[in-house]
Parts: sequence; C-alpha cells; structure tokens
Amino acid sequence: MLNYKIILRRRKATVKDSLPTHLPPLIKRIYLNRGVCDPEHLERSIKKLFSFKSLYDIDKAVVILHTMLVHNRKIIVVGDFDTDGATSTALTVLALRSMGSKNVEYLIPNRFKDGYGLSEQIVTHLHNVGADMILTVDNGISSHEGVKCAKKYNIPVIITDHHLPADQLPDAEAIINPNITRCSSLCSLAGVGVAFYLMIALRTYLRKQGWFNGKWSEPNLANLLDLVALGTIADVVPLDINNRILVWQGLIRIRSGICRPGIIALLELANRSFNDLSTDDLSYVLGPRLNAAGRLNDMTKGVALLLTDDLNQARVLSNELDLLNQTRKKIENIMQNEAWRLCNILKQKENNLPLGITVYHPKWHQGVVGIVASRLKERFRRPVIAFAPTGIGDGVLKGSGRSVENLHLRDILSHLNMLNPKLMIKFGGHSMAAGLSIKESDYDEFSQQFSIVVKKLFEDKLISYIVWSDGCLQPTDFSIQTAYLLREAGPWGTSFPEPTFDGKFELIRQRLINKRHLHVLLRTIDVGTVIDGMLFNVDTDHWPNNNINKVELVYRLDIKKYRSKHSVQLIIEYLWPLY
Repeated sequence: MLNYKIILRRRKATVKDSLPTHLPPLIKRIYLNRGVCDPEHLERSIKKLFSFKSLYDIDKAVVILHTMLVHNRKIIVVGDFDTDGATSTALTVLALRSMGSKNVEYLIPNRFKDGYGLSEQIVTHLHNVGADMILTVDNGISSHEGVKCAKKYNIPVIITDHHLPADQLPDAEAIINPNITRCSSLCSLAGVGVAFYLMIALRTYLRKQGWFNGKWSEPNLANLLDLVALGTIADVVPLDINNRILVWQGLIRIRSGICRPGIIALLELANRSFNDLSTDDLSYVLGPRLNAAGRLNDMTKGVALLLTDDLNQARVLSNELDLLNQTRKKIENIMQNEAWRLCNILKQKENNLPLGITVYHPKWHQGVVGIVASRLKERFRRPVIAFAPTGIGDGVLKGSGRSVENLHLRDILSHLNMLNPKLMIKFGGHSMAAGLSIKESDYDEFSQQFSIVVKKLFEDKLISYIVWSDGCLQPTDFSIQTAYLLREAGPWGTSFPEPTFDGKFELIRQRLINKRHLHVLLRTIDVGTVIDGMLFNVDTDHWPNNNINKVELVYRLDIKKYRSKHSVQLIIEYLWPLY
C-alpha cells in the first residue's frame, strides 16, 4: 500500500485578466491564482447576493409561515447541536420574532439523549407541548420517520437543510435545500445561510401582503449577518462568491460592534480585537466555544447566548461555555493520545496504515470523536472515522468522519451502503465530514469494508498530496502592511484558501510551546530578514531538531499581537529540512 507523497506546487494564474488596474500586484496575483478574473467576482456588497427565488419549495414555505403568523400559531424551530445549528436556530427565532411572531420557541436535540435531527421522540415531545408547526434548521433532510410522525399529529413541517439528500425525500410540507435541485448559485450555503434565505423570502412575501403597513415595522435582516458569517465559517462550507459576500458582510458588522451581545462576550473573553477580526477568529475562537456546549452538554446554552440581548447575561453564559471548552480540550488530549497509539498498532499489524482509517475506544466521548477524526486526517492525509459508544448501553457506536480534498466522504459511505446495506444503521453529511451509526458488533467488518471502498474508489488520488503555494514573497513583503493587505483581500476559507507562500530559510532557533506547537526564529536566505514562525500541532517525534539549520516552508503571513504591539509572523503549514 502506498504512502502519501507530499508535493509542493505553485498555483497558476488565470490567463484572462479583467481585474481593476489599481489592485496591488500581489493581491491581483493571488486572485488570478484562484480563478478570479472578473471584477464582479470581487463584489462584496449585500446587493449582489443571489436571489432566493431559485430555491425549491420556497414559495410554499413562506405561505405556510405567513398563515402561522396571522393566526399566532406556535412555531417550534428544531436545530442541530453544532455552531451552524446554533446560529441557524438563533437567526430564525430572532427573524420570526422581528416579523411579528409572538409564539416561536426552539428546541435543540440533546446529542446523548435524543440523537441527531427530527426524530419520532422529538416530534412526540413537540406535540405534547402544543406545537402547531415544526421548522427544522440545519437538519431534517433525512428525517423520514420524524416527518411521518408529525403527519400523524397533523403538525406541518418545513425543512431547511443543506446536507446532501438521499434519493427519497421526507414527506414534509416544504423542503428548502439548495442541493435538491443542485441550485448551482446557492448549493454551497451552510445551514444558517439556508435559514437566512428563507427569512429573506418570508419578509418579501409579508411586504407584498401589506404586513408591515400596520403595527409591525419591517426588520433589517442584514443585522443578523454576524450569525450567518459565524455559522458559515464554522461549518467549513465552500466560500463561493455568494458565501464570501455573506461572510464579509457579517465580519464588517462584528468589527463595527453591530452584532449579538453573545458574540461580543465571546470576543471579550478571548481578548480578541473587534477592529481586525478575521475568519480565523470565527473558526478558532468563537466556533470551538459554542461547539463545546453541543459536544459535552446541551447546545441550548449556546443558542441562549446568541439570543440574549443582555450583555451581562451573555458574559455569564460565555464564561460557562469557556469552561466547557477547557474540559473539551482535556478530553480531546486524552483521546488523541489514545488514537495515536491505536494507529501505531494498526500500522504495525498491517505493515502500513490503510487508506481509510477507523478508530474506536469504548471509553471515548461521542461529542469529541469528530475532533479526533480531524486531527488524524490532518496527520495522515486520508479519510478517517472515529467511533465512540452512545453511552446508553444499546450496543451502538456513533461515528464521526473527516476527509481530505477530492475525496467525497458521503459518497464513500453511500457506495459502502450500496454494497453492504445492513452495515450502517444510518449516515449522512458532506464531502468533507459525515456522521453515522453502526452496531458495535459490526465495527471490525465496517473497518474492513470502509478501507476496501476507499482503496477501490480513490487509491489513485491518494498516492500524492499536493501542497499549493502562491509563490515566493519579495523581501519587502515581510511587513505588517502586507499582512493587513492580505487579510482585507478576503474573506478566506474553504475553496477560496488564504494565501500561502513558499521559501527557504535559515533556522536560527526552535522550541516547543505547550508540548505540541513549534516556535521558530527564521532568517531569509537572500537578504537576511529575521522573522518569527509558528507550526501548530507539530510531530514531536521529529521536532525540535537542532541538527537542522535550513528549511523550506509553505506559510501564511499573519499578524502577531502582544499587548499594544503588532508584528508580522509566519504561520507555517508545511516544513521540510534542507540538508
């Protein structure tokens, strides 16, 4: 079995160039390297968002919601227990309240008691508390039994979701999912993006009905774009033209302080500056703290943080979430060390790691297996699924998978299910991430079949792993001005990657921070510029290594903040010794 061979390649600029002449040469080069050659592709105005009209069932959904508002019916929003689900829930509740609903509530299924999505158990509970309508956000596309149960109780269901649908759809009154008809302009929306589009469509419909001519004033739904930006970045969906507009508009609002008190409280807690907030802050500061609630406890607390208008209450809730996140980190470290051990055993047993890795431990926490799978995927550059028991003694394992670029994880699971239809209890997800359930007794068989399917479908794509660079930087580019210029040229994210550069450096000093991050002091070989660098989650079996004094790097230019001083540093993506 072949190992990954990491290959460094430089992106090639698009031949066609219609970009504005006033753009700095470095920024123009970066845009062209990403296929952006038309000025319209750089548009970040909210007026340039694609229309909601192409979304399947959108007209049905707004009519149903209008009826509920007119008759003051109880609408219950059912979300998911991750950041995308929390932001989707909060946005929908806030939007409906701003448009006149006096009777909207929400429910987030508990990961440990209820499982994922709109289950029969959840629907029965909602019936008992008097739900007149159920609106799902960031889930529901696979909730056949839950929708069937709702019909039994005569409760209409509107599904909003962005996960890939199966061949058969739930029998809901309306389903808003851009992936149903492969709506190319909106298919990259996160769950919160789909929810936002439904609320925009509802406001448009209400306006035509004269709804805002009476006691209700028309809300500015753009004020909810802070939630859209957070959920979109946290869910790692592709940043196509439309998503870049949504995220940028959310970022500039947060930078201006026009955002939910919960976001303000989280940024205060992490001591992050509002003025130069980036997508990294959404990914690595806000997202993990919100996710901790759903991973270890109940995401209801995370939604409450996003809904509150009281900054003092938001500060209390953000502190509670931060404590949960600290606990999550401790659990993750224990599980990650065990996962490395299991991979070493697997490598010795098979003489190499399989192309599709599965790991399981009976004491693992099901809320953290997704992070473990992500860490293994980053280390070994192949699809990984990590499993944990449900914790209720039912003999079922919950799995969370992560994949690498060009390897569609849900397609892998679909193919596996076609070959072995009884091996998985249920599954779903995206190209890069998926969730599933299997019987504990089937774990060994699943592991074997998963590896076989990955090898059969994708072995040719796994032979090498390409690391892309935007080329070298000039000596004058190692500056704080260039770092800010690059940051403002975004937003950056999946499918619109943050600029990376390559170069050769002298390695002056190296040391470990927190036993897993490598801090280095570097000197450019050409003109001798000295600069700091950081490599996170380094392989400590190989680094630090004082025998190495020259390296080749792929890196990002970043802004290092210490007290009131800002300086430039390199965030190292890959490092190769030069002997």
